[in-house]
Amino acid sequence: MVKPQDMTILVVDDEPDIIIYLRTLLEDAGFKVMTASDGEEALEKIKERKPDLISLDLIMPRKSGIRCYYELRKNKEWSKIKVIIVTAHARDDKVRKEMDELFSGATISGPQMYLEKPVHPQDYVNLIKRELGIELTEQIEVPRGPEGLREEVKKLLDRADKETLDAAMRFLKERKK
Repeated sequence: MVKPQDMTILVVDDEPDIIIYLRTLLEDAGFKVMTASDGEEALEKIKERKPDLISLDLIMPRKSGIRCYYELRKNKEWSKIKVIIVTAHARDDKVRKEMDELFSGATISGPQMYLEKPVHPQDYVNLIKRELGIELTEQIEVPRGPEGLREEVKKLLDRADKETLDAAMRFLKERKK
């Protein structure tokens, strides 16, 4: 039986707080996680180590998630990597048109699924487990609303390593400016 610890997920997003959040959710679920801040960096990471699944944002600097996705599908070795789109722009007209084209499979085989930000922890982890054929035995229970978010952030910070905490602090300091 496939287990999370046997799988590597590449999280690609240009927002450091989203990377920290998604990475922590996946690591807490037992997955190995790599991260990239745009499509260009993602392709470099894939050259180093092919992941089992990619969690891909669409709107990013340098190389967008859509351009990255097309390059993945054109590469024979990478074309079978499962991809889940995670975006806050699914309802934007321009992005919606590009997503419709991706999911229609008219020009290239489309991604498996997409989630709109903000993603709920249980939905995100369960979708990835389902796509990878991992049994959904554990349920992540996170109360929704401000109190639930505070509690989840506290739990994530309690388990975070120094690198993750440093990145979170840099992000928070930049947002105050």
